[in-house]
Amino acid sequence: MESNIDMKALNEKIELKSQFIDDIYKELEKVIVGQKYMIERLMIGLLSDGHVLLEGVPGLAKTLTVSSLSQAINTKFQRIQFTPDLLPADLIGTLIYNQKEADFTVKKGPIFSNIVLADEINRSPAKVQSALLEAMQEKQVTIGDKTYPLDKPFLVLATQNPVEQEGTYPLPEAQVDRFMLKLKVGYPSDTEELEIMRRMAKTGDKPKLKSVIEPEKILEAREVVNEIYTDEKVEKYIIDLVFATRNPEKYNMSDLKDLIDFGGSPRASINLNLAARAHAFMEHRAYVTPEDVRFIAMDVLRHRIIPTFEAEAENITTEDIISKILSTVPVP
Repeated sequence: MESNIDMKALNEKIELKSQFIDDIYKELEKVIVGQKYMIERLMIGLLSDGHVLLEGVPGLAKTLTVSSLSQAINTKFQRIQFTPDLLPADLIGTLIYNQKEADFTVKKGPIFSNIVLADEINRSPAKVQSALLEAMQEKQVTIGDKTYPLDKPFLVLATQNPVEQEGTYPLPEAQVDRFMLKLKVGYPSDTEELEIMRRMAKTGDKPKLKSVIEPEKILEAREVVNEIYTDEKVEKYIIDLVFATRNPEKYNMSDLKDLIDFGGSPRASINLNLAARAHAFMEHRAYVTPEDVRFIAMDVLRHRIIPTFEAEAENITTEDIISKILSTVPVP
């Protein structure tokens, strides 16, 4: 450990500042059964200022989880149903002519919120997708000749339905790369589904969530996440994992060379580092371990590796490729 970092003081600070994580989990358990995988990664996105793409069949509580999270942290929440006839103005807002004043006034769109759920993002045409992705990247929106900053924290959680592809507009690779994480949300276990059925079979009022933290505390937590110590060996491990997606033959994985068309971009290294730090914070730790990196690697790399036709012909998925890299690249 570096001598100029007081690890004891940093550990105490992290312990204190990360207490709200457990409170959020307890609150979400009132309405969400299971889905620990999704909740943990949404928290990582929130703490590291990264947007999240959720892929899963309908009915897996994606919308409920996101809206419940926004209640728990007392932020503004907007759900936008993406459809083929949606226009960029429906998302970011537009100028409206005021006859009384003989002037144009700005009507802000639903993007002006803290947590935005873009439901079925692949249902809308490219113009709308690019308007959303510009807001994600720049954290601002231009309406007419004026630019408006978006509120902080600002987080986009977009969902994709992998089943129906008819009449959809798949996100281009360059745009998918702007999402920090891509999650594959699966079905609940039989015991979880039994509990879901019992809860949802009751009519009447559903449990009300109370906010356990204010948005300002999330911004403070992000500053603390930046202080988390990452050893040089762990940083080198992150670089090795990403470079193994580009030049697998240098890491004794020549068999992957013909299966990968494009490897992870520099965004993969940056986001892997940020997400690993956020996970360490959630574990109330002041330093990053290789296990933090491995914990989140699949979700950071999944959408950044483009397999070749050969890989697809052999039914080899990006998950298979990432698993092979994780099991081959030496862990420090």
